[in-house]
Amino acid sequence: MNPRDITTFVLAGGKGERLHPLTKDRTKPAVPFGGIYRMIDFPLSNAINSGLRKIYIFTQYKSFSLQRHMREGWNIFSRELGEFIDLVPAQKRIGEDWYQGTADSVFQNINILEDEKPKLILLLSGDQVYKMDYRRIIQAHIENKADFTISAFEVPLKEAHRFGVLKVVDEKVVEFREKPNDPSPDPKNPDACLISMGIYVASLDALIRNVVEDAKKSRSSHDFGKDIIPSMIGRSNVCVFRFIDENKKENKYWRDIGTIDAYWEANMDLVNIDPLLNLYDRDWPIRTFQEQFPPAKTVFSGEDRKASVTDSMISGGCIISGARIFHSVLSVNVRAHSYSEITDSIIFENVNIGRHSKIRRAIIDKNVDVPPYTEIGYNLEADRKRFYVSDNGITAIPKKYKW
Repeated sequence: MNPRDITTFVLAGGKGERLHPLTKDRTKPAVPFGGIYRMIDFPLSNAINSGLRKIYIFTQYKSFSLQRHMREGWNIFSRELGEFIDLVPAQKRIGEDWYQGTADSVFQNINILEDEKPKLILLLSGDQVYKMDYRRIIQAHIENKADFTISAFEVPLKEAHRFGVLKVVDEKVVEFREKPNDPSPDPKNPDACLISMGIYVASLDALIRNVVEDAKKSRSSHDFGKDIIPSMIGRSNVCVFRFIDENKKENKYWRDIGTIDAYWEANMDLVNIDPLLNLYDRDWPIRTFQEQFPPAKTVFSGEDRKASVTDSMISGGCIISGARIFHSVLSVNVRAHSYSEITDSIIFENVNIGRHSKIRRAIIDKNVDVPPYTEIGYNLEADRKRFYVSDNGITAIPKKYKW
């Protein structure tokens, strides 16, 4: 199918409440990841790498930083050529409510579908990290003559209760349950379940018909996973597409990073010797906006004051001045001053780490000035009095925190 016949909707209005305080001032798709990226860079890069050039991004919750990121880093197409990435803020086009759910965001912008009349619509979440060629699921949708196709990821049976679980017979979805206590195992692997990735392909008529029907139901939560998909099963051709990873690793990689612990773990994986997510693959590049900064550098190499950076990702503009950095991710323009230590931590942009400070298993949001001799992550009871501390002991310090 001609890519011009496909419109991509990126649903990027989520609050990401379980990622607080990182989502205190920004929507979840705008949360930084891996030093220089934002979460939304991954589905957008996948779309661009898949040859898809007609993209709408639906925004709602605290979207300013996301809008700025899109304007500065993703203004790469010419509408004259029929290619674009357009931001679509919630604007109460239908009724007096803001978006009530993922399906409602599509319903409230149904004018786009009626005006453009694409043959297929690719629906994506704006806050997941993975690498995927969407042409594969589109082709499967066409070959199966499907009304709706769900991209599915295999997870261990014991973990499936946290997701929307598919029951599949002959690659047709015959049941969909949101976070079930007794999930149905995959017929091809009884120790695993197929869960929805929140990546869908829909035929135009089927999508319009179902979101309009759902909008009339007063008790609906107007969500694809909770309402639209279960209502389609049995009366529409709903198919499954088993996720094919473009990451070129033995284990498939897909992360819906919903908690502080999951966010920390995903970033820490990036600084391992052989990370699960390959960011250095030139055949499938991840695009982002990068402000102009000078190269990172280290200074001081004496015995008593020595800069040391090991097993870490250090972004542009960072100066490691007689500090020790181990197994950490530093965003742009971070200053780590003499005798300070940063271990197993994620440091956002424009953070200043004072002399003799020690940071361990922490996430520090942008524009924070850590005073000299400060310890974070060493006394969790003391940390809890000032900051958020996760179940696994990760201390998260909010943006612009003042001591």
